[in-house]
Amino acid sequence: MLTESEIKELEALCKENRKNILKMVYNAQSGHIGGAMSSVELLTVLYHKCMKTCPKWTKDKDFSNRDRFVLSKGHASSILYSVLAQLGFFPKEDLMSFRILGSKLQGHPLPICCGIDVATGSLGQGLSIACGMAMGLRLDKNPANVFCLMGDGELQEGSVWEAFMHGAHENLGNLVAIIDRNRLQIDGCTENVKTLDNLAGKIKAFNWDVIEIDGHNIPEIYETIEKAKQNDKPTAIIANTVKGKGVSFMENNAGWHGKAPNKEDFERAIAEFE
Repeated sequence: MLTESEIKELEALCKENRKNILKMVYNAQSGHIGGAMSSVELLTVLYHKCMKTCPKWTKDKDFSNRDRFVLSKGHASSILYSVLAQLGFFPKEDLMSFRILGSKLQGHPLPICCGIDVATGSLGQGLSIACGMAMGLRLDKNPANVFCLMGDGELQEGSVWEAFMHGAHENLGNLVAIIDRNRLQIDGCTENVKTLDNLAGKIKAFNWDVIEIDGHNIPEIYETIEKAKQNDKPTAIIANTVKGKGVSFMENNAGWHGKAPNKEDFERAIAEFE
């Protein structure tokens, strides 16, 4: 259980991450704000409190035993970069090179950036990659876990359900899928594009443990991930979130899926965090 001081510290980190996302996308005039904002609490808690992380320059044993992370919704890379910078994987000043030609912080994550295990961005593939990682770790008798953050829109891809089937067939207890259920994708509401509900029931039918949570509730996120780490079968966490969370005029607005703010919008948004 998190202490009150730990919760306050995580809240401050979340606020910093949201400001970083806005600054990065505004500076590049390119990027995906909505789905990055909805994932803030999920990745902040996961990386700061639940995952074993280790940069490449530390001891080999620590590096090989680190937990793995796959950002299946690769377009939300700004939140991942911001969290990695908080943990010292690279200087925070580098965040302003986001999406700039030649930068290690590309629009979709690449292993050229410290802390990134796999290139992602082609939606629907991340869970399959995570299954392969989890199988490899088990073959090596490595105790590390694999976490995969997915968007709900990409669950409309058939390959995702093949991965759900495979993860259960292999009984991958070291695999945790976290679904950012903000109910919006680039074309609008997920339920209008191709309905996903009853999502929990569908995943349970593939023989996964499924836990549904408030994806912005820090203690609930922490306790759920810690529980999932102890499971002996794969776990899917359905995190109900708000797209664009934290900026009033971006919340629940599909128009902010992949649009950079102009100067006026940026100043309005940043002011909400002051």
